[in-house]
Amino acid sequence: MAKVSISLDAELAVEVMVLSGIGSPQDAVEAVVRDYIARGHRTETRTGSKDRNLREVDAKPQEPQG
Repeated sequence: MAKVSISLDAELAVEVMVLSGIGSPQDAVEAVVRDYIARGHRTETRTGSKDRNLREVDAKPQEPQG
């Protein structure tokens, strides 16, 4: 799996660590991102596939205009 490095305010990382109870900033932030994604998938499941279809349309290359 590809890795991405980002800069993050230390206070944010510490807050995530405290709230999640995870001792590593990397693991804590990763857990939050995974939870955010899972929550989005659960919401899509409950509301139907309309958002998923829109995302697929937006991802397709568009024809040049003009």
